[in-house]
Amino acid sequence: MFPGRVENHLRGNTHGPVVQAGSIGTVSLLSDPPRAEPRPDRARRRPFELPPTTARFTGRAAELAELDALRLGHGPSVALLTGVGGIGKTALALKWLHTNRSSFPDGQLHVDLGAARTGSEVLESLLRSLGVREDDLPREASELRRLYLGLTARGAIALLLDDATSTEQVIPLLPASPEAAVLVTSRWRLDALAARGAVLVDVGPLDAPSALDLLAGAAGNRVVGEGEAARNLVSLCGGLPLALSVVAGRLAVRPNRSLSAELRSLRAAGLSMLSLPGGSSVMGVLDVSLAELPDALSALHLACAAHPGPEFGAEAAAAATGVAVAEAESSLAELVRRNLLVEVADGRYRCHDLLRDHALSRTPPGERDAALLRLCSWYLDLAVAADRAVIPARPRSGPRYAVVPPLADRVVALDLLSTERRNLVAVQGAAAERGWHGTVWQLAEALWGLFRYRHHRADWLRTHEVGVDAAARDGRPDAEARLRLQLAIGYQETGASARATAQVEAALELARVVGDRQITATALRQLGRIARPDDPAAALEHFRASLEVTTTLGQPRAEAFAHQRVGQALTDLGRHAEAVAELSEAHDIMAANGQDVELARVRCLLATPLLALGRRGQAADCLGLALPVLTTTGSPSYLGEALERLADLAHLDGDRAGALEHLRSAAANYRAVGEPVPAPLTHRLAELSRE
Repeated sequence: MFPGRVENHLRGNTHGPVVQAGSIGTVSLLSDPPRAEPRPDRARRRPFELPPTTARFTGRAAELAELDALRLGHGPSVALLTGVGGIGKTALALKWLHTNRSSFPDGQLHVDLGAARTGSEVLESLLRSLGVREDDLPREASELRRLYLGLTARGAIALLLDDATSTEQVIPLLPASPEAAVLVTSRWRLDALAARGAVLVDVGPLDAPSALDLLAGAAGNRVVGEGEAARNLVSLCGGLPLALSVVAGRLAVRPNRSLSAELRSLRAAGLSMLSLPGGSSVMGVLDVSLAELPDALSALHLACAAHPGPEFGAEAAAAATGVAVAEAESSLAELVRRNLLVEVADGRYRCHDLLRDHALSRTPPGERDAALLRLCSWYLDLAVAADRAVIPARPRSGPRYAVVPPLADRVVALDLLSTERRNLVAVQGAAAERGWHGTVWQLAEALWGLFRYRHHRADWLRTHEVGVDAAARDGRPDAEARLRLQLAIGYQETGASARATAQVEAALELARVVGDRQITATALRQLGRIARPDDPAAALEHFRASLEVTTTLGQPRAEAFAHQRVGQALTDLGRHAEAVAELSEAHDIMAANGQDVELARVRCLLATPLLALGRRGQAADCLGLALPVLTTTGSPSYLGEALERLADLAHLDGDRAGALEHLRSAAANYRAVGEPVPAPLTHRLAELSRE
């Protein structure tokens, strides 16, 4: 399988990955190689990511003046905008930030803290916005914070932290620059934040003139011609911008409706003066608005409220109501026009919390569950289609894999799963609350490709722990065993080896009960994987036992994996000739069965024993073939392995600088997916840095 040995030499200065080889059929030039270290300087990206301000903003002169008084240059300056839901806190913050954009030339950032994300995920998102590459993101929360402080140490930036529930959410996100301004919105008076120097801005109801101006934006001359009715409508809504916006939206779609008729309609519903917060009159305004929606719009509005995730697209809305996507898009646009829905990005929507709570309170439980069940089915099929593209040949238990076709592109599939990850996790949680066990474990199984390539370990462990329990309750020991094996990898990669071993042993027992030798073989490989870092000889025994079982199954992919694991353990033990033989067997099986990514990884693994045996040209050929494939997998850790081997080649050539650059890039790639940097790599980096 290998060409003959060829000696070749490279002289002169180089930069980035370098492969020397006697013969490479195809050469792919990789632009923009991973940087070794992020640089916290003023050359960073200057993002302006604020949502647009509302077109009907009015009033708030006193509150805007309070924000104008922020002591920029003595900070960071922090303002806490507090008030009930629907009072207009975010609209006020956006108005001030957009008006003062020129004061923040280094960027304006926006974070929705109510979107159920961890602090590390929020920091990662902010760092990406500031220009940090994915492969430069540290693994530890403390390192994320350190990098964030370095990048925000200078410059005038503004940060909007929306819908905070605690001071603890806010503190780690404060930038370091004294020229920075941070606006925090919250329904709560975060006294601990105020105690740290935050300016407290109480956002109350609009005054009567401002409320009339807001109403006039939709009703036009009707406000002038029916002044008393307009004032009564404002009083009925209690100056609450959300209620006024809903009424304005109703009037906007009925240009011939008089304000008196609108007032009579609302009063006929039994409304009285609004008592904040969340008085019955607000709900009454929403009741009337909901009752007057056409049936199709009403059904879509209720279905959107039933969506458990932070935001959604037209396809999900269509699935929730059983209509065509084009019809859903048209209806969503109408709901936005009526101020019953917010478009947060192009084609992405969310319900205001108050509107969601109202809609759910007015929807019979059976209808809510029916919409949620349709959403679960749609999200499950989406995850299955993507997972089939990410890892095409792995065994599965879920029945949808037999009928849902795969997506065409692996990286597109991974990106789609990443975009919908929080929705998928939320949908699984909602299904678990209702005891829909089959849906719960199938969603966990379908998320495996995402977690294997992109990690997200907190979600990985949570979804699989819930999935294991659901599979057991659903009477599916085969699915339970597979999920336990996937959970075991997550435990091992977070340092919980004992918990990983317990999961594998439980899976082995389930495999014995159901008589599934494929699961048995996988479990034996897992035991070897757990043992390998500390005891490669014990790992080799497990891997050989797995290979013995696998060769009886007639499953080429599984057999190739078994040979690969045996070869890795032999490499660890220094038995390099035997390792080449085992890895070559895996190589040939993968090549014969079109497993491109797995084949590239085997080629990468082969480089180590080949170099140890002095077969440098063959090692270079392997890496030359593997590297272009591994750069397209969407998995930085796979690329990291190849970069380590490139460092080995550079070291043999006496190219210390090249080896150091490759090792730094490899370490960055491991950190990018939250993996610990392997100890040997850390040691080599330290040694080369001292030379």
